[in-house]
Amino acid sequence: MKVKNKIIIITIVFFSNFFIDRITKILAENYLQGKNPINLLGNLVILSFVRNNGAFLSVGSNFSEIFKLFIFIVIPVIICLYGIYYCLYKETDKLSLVLIVSIVAGGFGNIYDRIFNNGYVTDFLNFGIGNLRTGILNIADISITIGAILLLLYEVTKTIKKD
Repeated sequence: MKVKNKIIIITIVFFSNFFIDRITKILAENYLQGKNPINLLGNLVILSFVRNNGAFLSVGSNFSEIFKLFIFIVIPVIICLYGIYYCLYKETDKLSLVLIVSIVAGGFGNIYDRIFNNGYVTDFLNFGIGNLRTGILNIADISITIGAILLLLYEVTKTIKKD
C-alpha cells in the first residue's frame, strides 16, 4: 500500500475517532455535568458525568503530579507517535492499519483531555446489567478497547490460518 493511501486512511480513521470523542465529551460537559445520572435502555447504559485523573477505574489517581505527567501524558504521546510512524512506514495490512489508528486516536483523545483539563479525563458512559457494570468511560476508551480486542483477534486469526 502506498504511503499516500495510508495517509488518507490514517487521517479519516484518526479524525473520525478523535472528533466523535471530543464532541461527546463536550456534550457530556454541557448536558450531564452537575445533573443526576440518566438511565437508558433499562439501565443498560447510564450517562453520568465524571472527571477522572487516573487511568481506568481511577487507577493511579493518587500518584504524584510529576509521575502522572509521565505515565498519563509523556509515555502515551511517545507510544501514539510511534503507532502513527508504524502505520505509515511498516504496516501493510489495511485492517490492521485501521485498528491501530483507532487505538492511537483514542489515546490522543484522552491525552488531549489531560492536557487541557488539568490532568483530568471526561468520562460519562457506564454499561452493564444489574450490578455487572463497566467503570465510567468515554468514546476514546471504547476506541482503544475495541481496537485492541479486534486487532488481537485479527492477528490471532491470521496466525492460525498460516499454520
